[in-house]
Amino acid sequence: MSDADELLRIEGIRKTFPGVVALDGVDFDLRRGEVHVLLGENGAGKSTLIKMLSGAYTPDAGRILVGGEETRIQGAQDSERLGIATIYQEFNLVPDLTVAENIFLGRQPRRFGMIDRKRMEADAEVLLGRVGVNVSPRARVRELGIARLQMVEIAKALSLDARVLIMDEPTAVLTSEEVEKLFAIVRKLREDGVGIVFITHHLEEIAALGDRVTVIRDGRSVGQVPASTPEDELVRLMVGRSIEQQYPRARPDRGAALLTVEGLTRDGVFHDVSFEVHAGEVVGVAGLVGAGRTEVVRAVFGADPYDEGAVKVAGSAVPKSDVNAAMTAGIGLIPEDRKGQGLVLDASVEENLGLVTLRSATRAGLVDLKGQREAAERIAQQLGVRMAGLGQRVRTLSGGNQQKVVIGKWLLADTKVLILDEPTRGIDVGAKVEIYQLVNELTAAGAAVLMISSDLPEVLGMSDRVLVMAQGRIAGELSADEATQDAVMALAVSNPSTDKEASRGH
Repeated sequence: MSDADELLRIEGIRKTFPGVVALDGVDFDLRRGEVHVLLGENGAGKSTLIKMLSGAYTPDAGRILVGGEETRIQGAQDSERLGIATIYQEFNLVPDLTVAENIFLGRQPRRFGMIDRKRMEADAEVLLGRVGVNVSPRARVRELGIARLQMVEIAKALSLDARVLIMDEPTAVLTSEEVEKLFAIVRKLREDGVGIVFITHHLEEIAALGDRVTVIRDGRSVGQVPASTPEDELVRLMVGRSIEQQYPRARPDRGAALLTVEGLTRDGVFHDVSFEVHAGEVVGVAGLVGAGRTEVVRAVFGADPYDEGAVKVAGSAVPKSDVNAAMTAGIGLIPEDRKGQGLVLDASVEENLGLVTLRSATRAGLVDLKGQREAAERIAQQLGVRMAGLGQRVRTLSGGNQQKVVIGKWLLADTKVLILDEPTRGIDVGAKVEIYQLVNELTAAGAAVLMISSDLPEVLGMSDRVLVMAQGRIAGELSADEATQDAVMALAVSNPSTDKEASRGH
């Protein structure tokens, strides 16, 4: 490799926060026209590293070289000026602006001193075409689903004409078809000489797309290996141990039906959805993006309305559109968007763990703070939350530890029925296994778990039964023995309403 091929070099980077050493001597380099995968568990230091490259943090020690010259990146403008663009896992878009306005935010083309809206929308349309997404540049961002939001983020990064593109979990919310489109874009950028830092927890993507892999563990770079390195070895480097069983599902005896959903319908969204989840059971819900899975479970939890049907817990009806009634009945929901809906980010670990039990811990207007703290300490220890202390802000925890806090608040509430919507999205392989063990403990204690996941191996590995949704309906139910990737996908792409009409005609 010639010096001219090196776009970026990081040497001996160190970064500390109060009570935490986030990075301790990390080395990393990126060449022109390569995909360099940055791999590590949540909390390993990947996010801290990319925030230094995007100007959000400055290092305590070590140096950053861009194009062979040492530089200080002290803000987003420095990063953009150096040709570095970052696509974060958590979207950085303004909901009330249009797609075009978001893509060119702060860099709108002008004519006679005014924003040239026609040119801006035309340029946005070209970029959206490059990422293969069919969305109007004039659409409001708040109207878009998660998969389209991700594509808008990528179009925004492409608009910067960056030499270094950092992609943090870009495939986490995409369907397999959308992932293939993204990979085609990444390969084209690589051919154009762009250097790409690619962060993923999907190990199968590494060999498909990467050139080299740098593994970070506990804030240190522990190895640089080819992208063809076997997955078992990558896992060993990441977690410092081998994980013998990816999906450690224990299958306790099935008890009585705890959750019963009968004929749930919301016009234009989902129709005639019926199912049961029994004590000691994990029921997986599979389907393509837009199948209506999240909408159904939000209705079950009372967060969204429905027009017809009933929800029962242990045989007793739960009033609709009433979250408090659902919680009182023993239903808990861990939402797809854990940061936006599952946590108060600027509150402490202790305060977040106590959110659900706050009402029951209040007597005559006074909160039992001592009892709440003792319960929070017990559950944080049980879940193995990695933190400086209960007072640490949840915002500063890794994704895996944030998810443990979301689960922990429902464990404290003695939840009977726990709904998990994409429970391991954006979480590394080590933390995933810990979440699965928590699911096992819940069902062993007699709880019922309803789990939505777009990760098919996860659904197949952890579910006792699988419900498949398509176009707002239950397309079919598969036992653990019947559930294969092919069987699930065949149902997921079916047209249940047409199939039912056809079966009535025979």
